[in-house]
Amino acid sequence: MITPTSDEKILELLGAAHTYERGFRLLMAEYKERLYWHVRRIVLVHSDADDVLQNTFIKIYKGIAQFEGKSKLYTWVYRIATNEAISFLQSKKRQATSPLDESANLISARLTADTWFDGDEVQVRLQKAIAQLPDKQKLVFNLRYYDEMPYEEMANLLGTSVGALKASYHHAAKKIEAAFKEPD
Repeated sequence: MITPTSDEKILELLGAAHTYERGFRLLMAEYKERLYWHVRRIVLVHSDADDVLQNTFIKIYKGIAQFEGKSKLYTWVYRIATNEAISFLQSKKRQATSPLDESANLISARLTADTWFDGDEVQVRLQKAIAQLPDKQKLVFNLRYYDEMPYEEMANLLGTSVGALKASYHHAAKKIEAAFKEPD
């Protein structure tokens, strides 16, 4: 079992050439699972989440020297993962052959066909409702609902105000609530 490691220890190891690789392995061990689930809730499908996570760690590996410490390491890696997931979705939208490519039925079919998805019908309905949200609301909802991220940390991560985030979350929650009131 991996014991929790402080960001300071990771940054200390990354700061020296002879311990850089060990520090990066520690960073991956510390954040891999949380980042995976964060990305997975955005892109929905396991194989897509794996691809985005791999790209995220490549960007972290190449860019860790630019980390200035103005934010928490946690916030910095989440920002990279979030940006990678959003870029992935935007790329996917550009490649879509028709507007129906991301319809609720396709989302449902992709989720239930994914061997890594073990949710029940309520989870499928929730994921379909989340998928219908605008990108910002989807992101804010996932960070708050699943990651239980405080609004202040979200504001640092997304570069916006706490008030705007609270409004986005409120609107997202209302839309999801309305989706559950609709018949299937």
